[in-house]
Amino acid sequence: MNAAARLSVSSLRAHKRRFAGTFLAVFLGVAFLAGTLVMGDTLRASFDSMFGSATAGTDAVVRSADAITTPGESQGVRQPVRTDLVKRIEGVPGVAAAAPNIQGAGQLVGSDGKPVGGQGPPTLAGNWISDPQLNPYRLAEGRVPHHSGEVVVNRGAAEKGGLHLGDTTVLRTPDPVRVRIVGLATFGGADGMAQVTFTGMTQSDAEKYLTARPGRAASIQVRAEAGVSERQLVERLTPVLPRGVEAITGQESAQENTDMISSQFLTVFTTFLLVFSGVALLVATFSIHNTFAIVVAQRTRENALLRALGASRRQVTATTLAEASAVAVTASLAGLAGGVGIAAGLQALFPAIGFPFPDGGLVIRTLSMALPLVAGVLVCLGSALLPAVRAGRTAPLAALRETAVDTSGASRPRALAGAGLIVLAAAATLTGVLLAPSVWLAGAGAVLALAAFVVLGPVAAGIAVRLLGSPLDRLRGVTGALARRNALRSPKRTAATAGALMIGVAVVSLFTVFGASLKATMDQTVSRSFAGDVAVSTPSFGAGGSGLSPKLAPAIARLPEVDTAVGLGRGVAQVDGEGRALTVTDPVALARTFDLGTVRGDLRDLGGDGIAVTRAEADRQGLKPGDTAELAFTDGRKQPFIVRAVYGQSELAGDYVITRAAWAPHRTQDSDTLVAVSFRDGVSAGTGKAAVQKVAAQYGDPEVQTRDEYAQSSAGGIDMMLTLVYALLALAVLIALLGIANTLTLAIHERTRELGLLRAVGQTRGRLRAMVRWESVLVAAFGTVGGLGLGAFLGWVLVQASDGASDSAFAFALPPAQLAVVALVGLAAGALAGLRPARRAARLDVLRAIATE
Repeated sequence: MNAAARLSVSSLRAHKRRFAGTFLAVFLGVAFLAGTLVMGDTLRASFDSMFGSATAGTDAVVRSADAITTPGESQGVRQPVRTDLVKRIEGVPGVAAAAPNIQGAGQLVGSDGKPVGGQGPPTLAGNWISDPQLNPYRLAEGRVPHHSGEVVVNRGAAEKGGLHLGDTTVLRTPDPVRVRIVGLATFGGADGMAQVTFTGMTQSDAEKYLTARPGRAASIQVRAEAGVSERQLVERLTPVLPRGVEAITGQESAQENTDMISSQFLTVFTTFLLVFSGVALLVATFSIHNTFAIVVAQRTRENALLRALGASRRQVTATTLAEASAVAVTASLAGLAGGVGIAAGLQALFPAIGFPFPDGGLVIRTLSMALPLVAGVLVCLGSALLPAVRAGRTAPLAALRETAVDTSGASRPRALAGAGLIVLAAAATLTGVLLAPSVWLAGAGAVLALAAFVVLGPVAAGIAVRLLGSPLDRLRGVTGALARRNALRSPKRTAATAGALMIGVAVVSLFTVFGASLKATMDQTVSRSFAGDVAVSTPSFGAGGSGLSPKLAPAIARLPEVDTAVGLGRGVAQVDGEGRALTVTDPVALARTFDLGTVRGDLRDLGGDGIAVTRAEADRQGLKPGDTAELAFTDGRKQPFIVRAVYGQSELAGDYVITRAAWAPHRTQDSDTLVAVSFRDGVSAGTGKAAVQKVAAQYGDPEVQTRDEYAQSSAGGIDMMLTLVYALLALAVLIALLGIANTLTLAIHERTRELGLLRAVGQTRGRLRAMVRWESVLVAAFGTVGGLGLGAFLGWVLVQASDGASDSAFAFALPPAQLAVVALVGLAAGALAGLRPARRAARLDVLRAIATE
């Protein structure tokens, strides 16, 4: 072992407590990153195993070759295939069995009258396939459905809805259907496929309720005879299939299902967690750098003596980096173990919160261990590099001085560099959000703004601490004045300590502002576009839910209290070769219930071959009233549509509107996403809403809301997102607190003699504790105020960039109450971080402290 290594080991043994904060910061960041990666790998492997097990008996899948995919959706909509293909397929050599697979949306109503599932994951219904090898679901209890109205449901859905064998309930298809549960099923050995619900019906019921006409299925499952491979089976099936129909192997179908789960949930979920892992490591960088900077400053005499005894600059630098490496490797290895523990905890926690984590052990891949380990070591070494270089530059004459106290201020070059970064950030941001809308340019401006805050931190620290601490002189007297002066003693240190908290608060503020802006945007959208009195909708978002019965709007319209009731359905088609979502509705009633802006043309004249388009979409496609656009539907048919109207606003009405008569020949399972209702003059809101609720109860009892209630519920997912964000960012704030506490603890060691003198001249232990605590609060206040300002600015950038990248107008909103809570939490965090250092300072022995050099 060389001299530098021996010195490093000796220093670590002698000063273990100095590096405790650094160890914890690295440990937490690495543990969160490793836990995220291990959990993602485990989920992917579990779903691979689940789908592989569930579809093991299916060797080929016959389906429509073409799919129409609309913007923002990863899975396209396919044309159904004819069920009479089953007989032709069964005649192909090597085919052992074939069965149609009819699928659609179907939402069970639980024993409490509330719908089961639908908060994102789909609620599916289909025919129960009698061949157990072709059926991905396995009967676990009861029997298969034999008669109309009998169903099998997956066991997870039954448990969630409080349903049991023999119970009678309602299945929304979306028309309400009375069903009796005769069996419970599992999927791939689990109670269900994540939170997806499934209801298996007889084939005749599935055709009646889930398809537009009998004889259609989503696909045909095929099983091969012994000795025939999946690829051979597909090659034999392909020549006998009609045009526009294809056969893929069962393995390819299972992989598509896994990829769908991965793209729609796992990738988004793990990316979300990885972003916060990065934030945690970024916050840790500030804390680690500050720790090593203080330690190097405190060891100035020690390093100078080494130089005087013949140690080179490189050896002194290597000694400090060796200490950082030892801490980095030890903390990162411990973080890997902690990450595995986090993943195991989440595996146990998920079922408790309603997300059935697939069975099986944790999957720990080499990359998932190597990446956090490398990240932890690089973050720690990178943070310690500048202090290590500074240690190597210590002059031998410094050995004649007492222990150094870092009182360095902000240099003029730093102020100039920070000012230059602010100018660049402002130019890039304003250009990206106002002059030439660009998300990338706006993002670059936001990054430059963050860099400017970091560079200007020491410059701003002196000004901010004077302003924030000025009330302490009056409120706390000498104690407050000393706390303020201690915080001002080293602007660089104060800025670096507060920087960790600033980053955490900035990200919290960013999402708080963006969430409030999304809510304001939704409220603005509903207020501007929705002219009705109440809205009828299903309490679901994402892919879940079954929608509303198309019969509901006409039934409501017949009420004497109602003037207009219009249902908005959804279809898909290719418009001049591009997949687009269609709004299927009565355009005349739509214009009376929604504000469509300026309309060119006549909405009353759409008929069966007319279409209405928003102005933005018409400009993009180069369309005007009287032009013709070709629509290609999922059933393979193409039809020219005449643009008979161009309207201004599209937030709720969509970009393309056609009539129900035009959609009827191409529809599959018909449903509405929203029913908007306007009351007659003189009908009160309470009376009208009660009348609508009575009718809605006959159609699965969907939710009836006033305009304000509808706007609030539409933004309900935002609160869920913010709750998760706050929970994850608590880790970053915790690391920042550790950094503040560690810095104050090291500073107390640095100021031991000074604190002893204060006690000797009459300062009580209580006042000494208060001084340290108020110093911590001042540092936290600086970080909190800076974080609030930076977060609000980045939130504005994100809102403006989203506005430029979207057809919808985004509203910017600053939520004062939520930001005030963030500020109070930041200040409370500072007070909490100062408790332990304050106690330690108060316990110093006065005589020993005075004698300390």
